[in-house]
Parts: sequence; C-alpha cells; structure tokens
Amino acid sequence: MEIRPRLVITGASGFVARHLMRALKARYRLVALDRHPRIDSQIPREAEVVWHQVDLGEARQVESVFQRIAAGGGADALIHLAAHYDFTGEEHPEYWRTNVDALRHVLEGSRALGVRFFVFASSLAACAFPPPGSAVTEDSAADGSHIYARTKRVGEAMLAEYQDSFRSVIVRFAALFSDWCEYLPLYHFFGTWLSGRWNASFLAGRGESAIPYLHVRDAALFLAAVLERADVLRQGEVLAAAVDRPVSHRELYEVATHELFGRAPKPWCVPKSLCVPGIWMLDLIGQHFGERPFERPWMAQYIDQKLTVETGRSRERLGWEPRRRLEILRRIPFLVENFKTDPIEWHRRNQEILMLRRPLANLRIYQLLQDHREEIVCRSAGLLHRPEVRDRLPHYGELSTEELEWSHRLALRNLLHAVRTRRKGLFMAYCRDLAERRAELGYRVAEVAYSLHALRQACTEVLDAEPEVDELRDELRRLVNQTIRFGVDQVQMVYEALEGRASELPTTETLTVERSATVDV
Repeated sequence: MEIRPRLVITGASGFVARHLMRALKARYRLVALDRHPRIDSQIPREAEVVWHQVDLGEARQVESVFQRIAAGGGADALIHLAAHYDFTGEEHPEYWRTNVDALRHVLEGSRALGVRFFVFASSLAACAFPPPGSAVTEDSAADGSHIYARTKRVGEAMLAEYQDSFRSVIVRFAALFSDWCEYLPLYHFFGTWLSGRWNASFLAGRGESAIPYLHVRDAALFLAAVLERADVLRQGEVLAAAVDRPVSHRELYEVATHELFGRAPKPWCVPKSLCVPGIWMLDLIGQHFGERPFERPWMAQYIDQKLTVETGRSRERLGWEPRRRLEILRRIPFLVENFKTDPIEWHRRNQEILMLRRPLANLRIYQLLQDHREEIVCRSAGLLHRPEVRDRLPHYGELSTEELEWSHRLALRNLLHAVRTRRKGLFMAYCRDLAERRAELGYRVAEVAYSLHALRQACTEVLDAEPEVDELRDELRRLVNQTIRFGVDQVQMVYEALEGRASELPTTETLTVERSATVDV
C-alpha cells in the first residue's frame, strides 16, 4: 500500500487554502494550521485533514504543535499561506507579527520537523509597478513601498537562512478571485458599479488602472504543480502565478454592467487631479463619522498605473498554463449571476472569508448543520421508528426508512435556509405546506408536530458533540429550536383552520420527544 506524503498548510482557513486542500486531499495527508477552528474553514468534514488551531505568532504554541506533528510521523513539505494584508494602508503591527515573526516560528518548526520542501506564498503586489513599456518578472525584486511589500521582502530574504535545512521556493500570486468574487477591491467595485447609486458610473483617472488576475482554482493547480516539480526547482527560486495581461477597471466595468443591465452605461472618468483631493476629503469625513470609505489616500498613486507581468518562465518550469475559460473577463458573467441570484451567499463569502469580521453565528451554525446533515437526517428518522412511539405515530410507522429520511432531509433543507438567512418565515411557510399535505393524508396533528420535534432533538444531540457549540448555545436556541417551535405553531394553526376544533388539540407539552434530551427553547 502506497503511503501518501504528508503536507502541512498554514493559513488553512484562508481563501487559497480551502481550494488547495480540496485539490490535494487525494494525493497528500493534510495537516492544517490556523488560528481559527475548523468550522471557519468550510473544509468538508469527510476530508481527511488533521486540524491544529494555533496562533503562529506565538512561538511556544508553534513549537508545541510541531512537536505533535513530529510525533505523528512528521511531514514532507509545507506550504506557508498565512499572511496579513489589508487595504487600509496603515502600518498595523499585525504585518510584522504575522508576516515576519510567524514566518520565523514556522521556519524553525520546519527545520526541527525535517521538512524537505518549503513553499512561501508571496504576491506580485510586493513588487513596485514597472515603468511603462516594461514588466515585472520572476527576477524582479520585492521592492514595493507598501508595508505588505516590505514585510514580504523581509520574509523572502529570511528563507535563505534555512537553505541548508530544506529547499524553499517563493510563489508570487496575482490578484486571486473566484466566481463569488472574494477579492476585496473587486467586491467593492461590483458593489458600486452594479448598485445604481449616484457614483455607479465613476472611474478614477482614465479607468486604466490595471493589474493581473488569476482564478483561485488555477492558483490551487499552480501550487499542486510546484509540489510535483519540487525536485527540479532551484533553492530560492521565484515563481509567478498570473495571467500576463493586466485587466483595467474600464474593462471590468464595461463587461460587468453590460452583463447586468444589457448595456454598458458610459463611464464618467474623473481626472486624477480631482480624485486625489476627493479621496482625502471623503476619508476625512469618514474618520469624523466613524465609517471610512474603502478608497484610502494611499491608493491615489496607482490611478492609471499598470502592473504588467511576464511569467513565461514559471509556466515553462512547471508545465502549467492558466485556463482561458477562467480568465477574469470570461468569468464576470458567472460573478454577476451569483451577485444577482444569491446576494446573501455573495456577501457572506466576501465579508467572512476575507476576514473583515469573524463569521456570523448563524453562518457557523449553518455550516455545522451542513457538515452533519446526513447524520441528523438518519437520527431524526430513527426517532420516529422506535418501538415505544410507533403506536403514537401510526402513519409515520407505515413509512419506510428511505421515505422517512427523504421527508426529514427536505425539512432540514428548509431549516438550513432559514438559519442561513435568519428568516424563520421560510421554515414556517414550509411547515404550513407540510401540515396541509399531512392532513390530506389523514395524519393527526400530534404526529406532524412530533416529527418536527424529532428533527429538533436530532440537531441538538448531533451538534452537542461539537466543541464550538458551547459559545453558540444561545444562537442555537434562537435559530434552530425556536425556528422549529414556530414551525410547530404553524402546523397547529393549519389543523385548527381545517378542523375547527382548537379545544381538542393536544397541548405543546404532549408533543415533545424526550424533554430531558432536548434543549429548552
């Protein structure tokens, strides 16, 4: 039996790591390091990933985790994706703590672990924009003036200190995006251009600000190719992951607005000489009112600048090519479609995966329920087939296990939608339809209510085994238990309307499954 190599990935709950682990799970034994719990990563439960929650900025925590990894068999390679980057332009101390100190801790741990190959994720944003007519290549220095570029320059230089311990390479990525956007400037642009607001057609300068983009799925395949070519890559070699042609704001605007409106409204180009004081003024107003705009004064220097790159050497070295169908202008129709049809998911992915804030409690509960969906369905259906309750549930007792599971899978799907959107009315509407159908088939109200309480009990029992649930207990009551309680109320209301005998209906207390095993609402 072939033993798969073990791969350590830092920054495991981040944007790139999620896609990378899905691409590599069949070829590697994955060890994930991140400061957040696994629930924040959206990595499927069935994926074979050993997860270590650790703050890489804390040397003792890193040392302890690497000792545990060593005790579990060590690792063959490590991809360091953990990094701090924001668009404020401020020199936040987290840049040095995460991009420099944490890297040092990981490098020391890798040396003790016996790692043979180390991949350091950097960015083309670490390089200064080239003069017109020239391009950034793999030989370009990380000479950008932004605080991120300066810390990445320190990190790239740090790798040379460990060349006697393992081979290392540097990967500089273009701006990464997905079909849900997940790149903060692009998310902001879409929110403005597609909004219909007064400034929806404004472009800074001539609209020629341009950078290269790369779809995250191609980025994951790029890293997979780096691992496959580890033995032929040189120590300290720089690789660039990008589509060579930069795409301008004007091009993005024209394709996005045409896709949404059927035509591209003529953009109003604001001269740079007006943009600079305008950005300063809006930022000062935002500071005064406590809500600063996305555009910050430091961004003005890049108006109408182009980050042109040439990455032919990297493609030749890896035997990798970006797929044309995943180029950003070809994917914008997919982004616009997601923006239109599922705005909740659109904003969730952009605001939480980009770590503008910690995932909202309802979305964390939603993910937990998703992870354990089949277990919840099987357990809730099983509660209706127990011998001690079969006499109380004559109609459900006649259903096969497959039919019961299908029924509870449908109920859970509607509950999930209500949890994700925080709208109990969605589940209540489903329960009204359920009650009408069950009444037509001769089910008693107590049977229908009991089946919903069985779903509630199954959710509670399954999620109780998750350590993250302790801090979500109150939200779990509101979003799951109370939602199902409201659904039961709708069932009772429908039966009252159909039968006209409200006084003969059983009380809520007689409908509970096993109160000692159920969280009170």
